[in-house]
Parts: sequence; C-alpha cells; structure tokens
Amino acid sequence: MKRLQLVAAILLVFFLTNCEDYLNLRPEGTIPSAGKDYSKSENIFLPVSASYAKLRNYGAHVFPYIGAFEITSDNADKGSTPEDNPPMKEMDNLTYQSNNGLINDLWIAYFDIVSGANYAVHQMPLFVAAMQNNTDKQYALKCQGEAKAIRAYAYFNLTRLFGKVPIIDTILTAEQLASVSQSTTSQLYSFIEKDLNEAIAVLPESYTKEWAGRITKYTAMALKAKVHLYQQEWDSVASLTDKIIASGRYGLLANFREVFSIDGENSSESLFELQSSTLGKTAGDQTFIEYAYVQGPRGNYPSGMQGWGFCTPSQNLIDFYNARSEVIRPATTLLYRGTKTPEGDSIKTICSNPVYNGKVYTPLSYNIWNYNGYGFDHNVRILRYPDVLLMYAEAKVRGASIPTLCGLTADGAINLIRTRAGLTDLGGVTLQQIWDERRAELAMEEDRFFDLIRTNQAVTALAGKGFTADKHEVFPIPSAQMQLNSHLTQNNGYN
Repeated sequence: MKRLQLVAAILLVFFLTNCEDYLNLRPEGTIPSAGKDYSKSENIFLPVSASYAKLRNYGAHVFPYIGAFEITSDNADKGSTPEDNPPMKEMDNLTYQSNNGLINDLWIAYFDIVSGANYAVHQMPLFVAAMQNNTDKQYALKCQGEAKAIRAYAYFNLTRLFGKVPIIDTILTAEQLASVSQSTTSQLYSFIEKDLNEAIAVLPESYTKEWAGRITKYTAMALKAKVHLYQQEWDSVASLTDKIIASGRYGLLANFREVFSIDGENSSESLFELQSSTLGKTAGDQTFIEYAYVQGPRGNYPSGMQGWGFCTPSQNLIDFYNARSEVIRPATTLLYRGTKTPEGDSIKTICSNPVYNGKVYTPLSYNIWNYNGYGFDHNVRILRYPDVLLMYAEAKVRGASIPTLCGLTADGAINLIRTRAGLTDLGGVTLQQIWDERRAELAMEEDRFFDLIRTNQAVTALAGKGFTADKHEVFPIPSAQMQLNSHLTQNNGYN
C-alpha cells in the first residue's frame, strides 16, 4: 500500500477534532486564536497543516479545476453524458458567463486557500516570540515560508484565471473585504514573487521521507520560474530552472507509467504534489481529494473502478499523438474502454465514453473506500521535473543570456524527455517543438489551456470552440462576487 507520508492526511488524523478553527476558516471573518499555546513547538505546524488541507478543496483542485484548466483546452472534452452538468458544458464550449457556478467555486476556493495561508503567515511571529529554542524559532520561520508559497500558488492561479483580483494579505472582516479593489496583473505578479522570494530564503532543500510532499526551496523556485515564464522574463526562468537542474536532486523516472502510479508519488520527478490518501481505511476522516474520482471511467464495474467520467481526452489530442508516432506516453495518458490495464483491471465496453484520462487511473486494489473510492489515493501532480526542463529549454531558445551551471543546452533538456518517451533526439530545437513537447508530456495535467494563451496559440488552436481574443484569455469575475463587492469590475466581453 501507499506509504502514509502525507502532510495533510497524516496530521489531520491527529488534529481534525482539535483544530476545527483551522479547517473551517472563513475569508470574511476574523479567526480567534484563544487557547493556543504558542510556546509548544508541536503546535507550530498546525496552521500550515490546515493550509495544505485547503488545497484539497473541491473548488480548487477537483471538478471546477479540471474544467477551467483542461476541459477548456483542445486536449479534453467534457465527457460524462451529453446532458450531465450544463455549467461544465459551458466550460467545454467557452460559452460561460459570470453566473457560471463552477467559476464562482474557483474564486471562493482559491481565496479560501489565501485565507488559510494568511492565517498561518500571521501566526508564525507569535510562535517565534514565544519559543525559547532558536531551532524552534527557525522552524516557525520555515513554516511561514511554506504558507507564503501556498499563498503565492493560490494567487498565481487566481491571476491566470481572472486577470485582476484583490490582494488580501491579512484577515479581514466582511465589511473590509467588500471594499477591496482589484490589483493589476503587474501588482499581483510582484506580490507573488515577493512571497516566493521570502519562501525560497528560508525553506529547506528537502525533508525526510516522513514529510514527503511538503513544499521545499525547489518547489518555490519551480513555481517562481513558472511565474516568470508567464511574464516572458527569460533570464529569471533560466536562472531558477538551472539551479533546480544543477542541484542533482531531481531526475526522470525510467518508466513514464510509473510517474502516475501510487508507488510513483513523491518521486525524484516530483516538485509539488497535493497529497491524497484514504490512510488505508474504508471510512472515516476524508483526507483524500476526489480529483481522480471525477475523471474515472463512467459506468464501469466493479464499483471501485468507476467515477464520473469527466475530462476525457479529445480526438484532437489522440490525433496529435498519432501524428507524432507516439506510443509510450499515449499508452499511459489514454485509457480506452474495452481494454484491460497492465495491472489487470478491465475498462468495460459499456462505459459511457470511448476513452478516459489514464493519468489518474488507480488499480482496483487501492480503491477500498466504502463508496466507490476510485482514485482516492491518487495525488494531484502540480509541478513535475519535465516542466522544469521544458521551461529551461524555452528560456534558452527565447534568448536567455544568463550563465548557467547545469551544462544542458535547450536540445539536451528536451531530449532527456524525448528519450524516455521513445522518440529520437532533436537538434536546433524550435519554440514550436518545445510547445508540442509540453503538450505531449503534460497532457491532461491542467497545463494546456493557459499554455495556449501565454504562447498566443489559443486563437488558432481553440477556434473550433469559439475562442475570442481579448475575452477568453481570462474568465469572468463571478457575478456573485460582484454583488458582494461593488468595487470589482468585470472582465472584457462578459455580462
């Protein structure tokens, strides 16, 4: 069974009953801290643990997440059945407006993560002041860095989703929140970079296996590299990714399929994964994410081998793989009905859709929860080492001139990935080849939609979905939020 090295999962077993104030933070309310002993070192991680728990929020990394970050792209279709979930159909067809409930869920969920991170950030100085041991003081500062990295991640997604959003870096009342104006994209990126710089300065390079999944210095560096990627700051991208590569701490697993297996979680390829586990139980505290479950084969049996069937690979993606004569990556990425997996599980011909997301496939032996339980032990991969290599290659081709230490050229970086995929090496790699490699490697991992936007490919690639320039680059500000805060202004093209 999967090792129980899960930050949020393990700790919540101990703290769920004692720390409900951490787990039910309301972004519009002040959170009481009465009764907390800041002199006890075992309490330091509690607010940060709660921040990790909020990353498992349904709106942030389950159903709305796959809709906005993948189903909107040319990689995926809505899936399920034609009549199921009209708001998700709007995502698929790019016909959503400000009243789409899934978009409102995204806003709420990511600001809830911000709220939890804010609370943790502001708790740490209280621990620093109360601790007598310098080691404990330093640990509190490291935990504060973790919370800042979580906040930065949430704001990076908010910025990509909505463009301009309010910056909230403290606990506010409902009245105060209702008067906060949106910050510009430039201001948001500056805020994100400041959080990540401060996190990088204090975070450790690694943790012991018992703490696998916690954010490290290199997690924050990879996230910061991606933030610079979206701003086309190529020297910064090259510098950060070079440091990660040169560290020697990361490498590609030999077997592509293993990357997305339970045993492959938190591997040498992982820089950031959201931890999900049933803790080997069939019922109890829900320390899992239903990310894989909502994408599982619809109508399959036995019950532990089925899910909702959303976010199915598109024919466009399948044709893309075929045109490249790809074998290894599509064998994992595309899970066809009427086939049997190498692990021995059947995807029955009666399933609703012809193909499903194979990167969330979880063998039946793991799916023991008392209701279906498909994929409850499947971590969500947020940042993988191939992304670092591809960012490095793109920065090099885009003209990054800063000296690097890792010894890789753009060709060398991309060919590491291609070799594992069973493809021939490239020479004189072009931007389009890098972008195509990103698609092939990261398909169905919630990267494609915003990759198309940042590389100015969306108008062409998503023409069949009706992508409109100067509109669909961002989502509408939810109407429900505009009713709560009259200072919010709607994005162009939305009602």
